[in-house]
Amino acid sequence: MSLRNERVRKELMRDISEIIRKEVRGIEGVLSIVDVEVSHDNSYAKVFYSVLGSPEQIEKDKEIIEKNTGKVRFEVGKRIRLRVTPEIKFVYSDGLEQGSRVLDLINKISKGEIK
Repeated sequence: MSLRNERVRKELMRDISEIIRKEVRGIEGVLSIVDVEVSHDNSYAKVFYSVLGSPEQIEKDKEIIEKNTGKVRFEVGKRIRLRVTPEIKFVYSDGLEQGSRVLDLINKISKGEIK
């Protein structure tokens, strides 16, 4: 990955997080952008996100993100100076959820609840 691609990747992560936080309504769980993969020509971005919440909140938030992909891309186009605004695809990742479960297990083991 070139230095330019890395800069675009980091800027997309920051901007998409901010856009979702400020512009997208109805998010119920704790949503975070985990990573962004950018194509070599910056025309395509795969955005990995995670939601911490109940299964119902996670499903609702997935739908909200899918419905607002166009809005997020439009806002990205206004913020980032690129020849072409990248096509954005959101991909759900349950990394935060798995991490939370591991921490819960560690806490239970340290309290002696699990042997």
